[in-house]
Amino acid sequence: MRSIELARKRAADAGVADRVAFEVAPAAGFSGTGYDFISTFDCLHDMGDPLSAAKHIRSAIADDGTWMVVEPAAADDVAGNLNPVGRVYYNFSAQLCIPNALSQTGAYALGAQAGEAAIRRIATDAGFTRFRRATETPFNIVYEVRP
Repeated sequence: MRSIELARKRAADAGVADRVAFEVAPAAGFSGTGYDFISTFDCLHDMGDPLSAAKHIRSAIADDGTWMVVEPAAADDVAGNLNPVGRVYYNFSAQLCIPNALSQTGAYALGAQAGEAAIRRIATDAGFTRFRRATETPFNIVYEVRP
């Protein structure tokens, strides 16, 4: 909660508090609709029910809006992840991401190293029709998802 308080203070100090809001809410239950832009950073693969979160994002985003999804760089198969970054991410995932996702209620978790196909499937199943890999680094992939 302290981070939310700090974000509110910084928004007020910057003179933008009338245009931005910060709240603590579940991914499948945040408030508001008609958003032009929604972003998620390194979290979809950690959720117990990423599909419900994606469906909620779809219902909250404007028809011409954009959902920017940033996820750890991962291939769709194990062999594609057997590189220095993939090995570190598998380690993190086994110790943090998978236990976190499984500790939550939900239909299913994405599991270790959710590649582009898994992220695309979530977006498509949630009702999005346009999906593209916008850019990437050795550590993250940025997807542009649109209704």
